[in-house]
Amino acid sequence: MTSPTPAGIARLNTADDGTAADLLHEVCTSTAWARAVLAKRPFAGLDELCEASDAAMRELTPEDLGEAMAGHPPIGRPKPGDPTSAREQRGMAGASDELKAELLELNLAYQDRFGHVFLICATGLTGEQMRDAATARIGNTPEQEREIVRTELGKINRIRLTRLAEGE
Repeated sequence: MTSPTPAGIARLNTADDGTAADLLHEVCTSTAWARAVLAKRPFAGLDELCEASDAAMRELTPEDLGEAMAGHPPIGRPKPGDPTSAREQRGMAGASDELKAELLELNLAYQDRFGHVFLICATGLTGEQMRDAATARIGNTPEQEREIVRTELGKINRIRLTRLAEGE
């Protein structure tokens, strides 16, 4: 006997294209990613949905990645009133003013070097771990960094798709 489709996935499967695209936009702001994921509907479960997301992420152009990154606030500055942003950056909640200032400086230097925000799957990381990652990654080439960002976005998407599947 097969297990029932999670409520959030059933909603995604049965929604009209516009509503389904809006649901996916909450996960990732890349239009190309959402189109590719929508094309794989219906999903039997979370594994299938995450596989579709991973496949779509691998196909994103640098421009598509830029569109996806534009939906993410800088580390240490979650979007006001956005519970997803606040939840994902929880590791910065208790950070000292010194650490916050250090991350702001790193964010600005990273943005100057690469032309976009420093993106990391912050869920479960401390402020210090995020700072250390930013420090380590700022020396990467743009090509290396683009692939790291692709991987980090994939991790974020999987976490957000899990929440979507659970109906949150």
